[in-house]
Amino acid sequence: MKFNFGIIINILGILLMISGGFMLFCFPFSIYFWEGDWVNILIAFAITFVTGFLAWHRTKNWKNRELKKRDGYLIVSFGWLIMSIFGSLPYLLTGTIPSFTDAFFETISGFTTTGASILTDIESVPKGVLLWRSLTQWIGGMGIIVLAVAILPILGIGGMQLFVAEAPGISPEKLQPRIKETAKRLWLLYFGLTIAEILLLMLGGLSFFDALNHGLTTMATGGFSTKNSSVAEFSPYLQYVIIIFMFLAGTNFTLTYFALKGNFLKVWRNEEFRKYVGLIFFVTLATAISIFVVTDHDMEKSFRDGLFQVVAITTTTGYVSADYTNWTPFLTVLFFLLMFIGGMAGSTAGGVKIVRHIILFKNSLLELKRQVHPSAVIPVRLNRKAVNEHITYNILAFIMIYMFIFGAGVVVMSLLGVDFITSMGSVATSIGNIGPGLGSVGPVDNFAALPAAAKWFLAFLMLLGRLELFTFLMLFTPYFWRRY
Repeated sequence: MKFNFGIIINILGILLMISGGFMLFCFPFSIYFWEGDWVNILIAFAITFVTGFLAWHRTKNWKNRELKKRDGYLIVSFGWLIMSIFGSLPYLLTGTIPSFTDAFFETISGFTTTGASILTDIESVPKGVLLWRSLTQWIGGMGIIVLAVAILPILGIGGMQLFVAEAPGISPEKLQPRIKETAKRLWLLYFGLTIAEILLLMLGGLSFFDALNHGLTTMATGGFSTKNSSVAEFSPYLQYVIIIFMFLAGTNFTLTYFALKGNFLKVWRNEEFRKYVGLIFFVTLATAISIFVVTDHDMEKSFRDGLFQVVAITTTTGYVSADYTNWTPFLTVLFFLLMFIGGMAGSTAGGVKIVRHIILFKNSLLELKRQVHPSAVIPVRLNRKAVNEHITYNILAFIMIYMFIFGAGVVVMSLLGVDFITSMGSVATSIGNIGPGLGSVGPVDNFAALPAAAKWFLAFLMLLGRLELFTFLMLFTPYFWRRY
């Protein structure tokens, strides 16, 4: 048998039960705020959990427990899709989002931690549903950590292998104990940082409910807010707290783990981390100066707005503290370019990832050197170690395909009747899992007015970007489905 469908269905059933359990977590909040959504949330939980339980129960005694590479592709791809379909139920059953297209768009935007929304009045949404909206991002953030540590390296996704350098010994047939232990520790770190942010936000005067939601969506680099104006009306203290945790969420979680253990030298020696810090520093400096010159803001506010938006877009969190498209054309273009950067590998951030840009840049420079010395063997080095040629080629292919999909996506959106600027902004923000874009989907707008076909296409791009392109694109190749 080519595919082990028994174990695939078994794992998908477990994912649905977990998703249903998180729906039930929203129930006490629905009761407390008493906004009439509690019955429908219970129904959504029951449908999701029972479906997952039946799938798991029917396959729990499946004899062949071996998980192979092709099975992994199906689990990763269909896991996100199925969870998004069932995750739409709270929106549909409560009537918050009556259209399945819009409900699915909002849900997959949550699970992929994109943060693009079709809701025009977020503050009118029942609290239980609003919490579910935030939880989809937190679940997606947790899921991507496990993908990065345990699944993507097995599937051979370039760049992710670099992340697991601290936990070697991955077998293509099964996850080894050390990898499982690494994933467990990173999940605990993810949970602990979320709790820490919630407490710090409450110290700044935010209500428990708002602090909880923003803690969930910050660590997931998702950007869903409980406020129509996102975090623009928050105090400077609250914005600085969110900046710190956006930065941490965009950092390789193993490095954060080392930092908490006091191994700061190991963190600073990481080349990707230094480039990550340097990028944020210099772009923030240019942004703050530009804001100070063209607005009446004082230096502190110029710095804070600049830093906030640079970190939000670089880490693909997508929170909004100001309308950056109203500053200067230079900053609009600069933030658009940041959408193609992304955070560090092994973080919850989306996008291309900084490590891929480093490899691309180094390989391009070395190619010039190879032209002068054609017989020389000159490997690309990262952290003073030679990078495997297979990974280099994989990364080059990834970036080429990423840019091709961006270009083709803009054409598709234009064919669907969307203007050019909005097409570019919506495609870039969707495939990069960022949230706000340009044009009519800019930082103070949303995706509600887009045609239904455009929403489905952007949902496809969100999933494609979240799963590192190859994982999902592989399903569309004929040789993936061949029996031998």
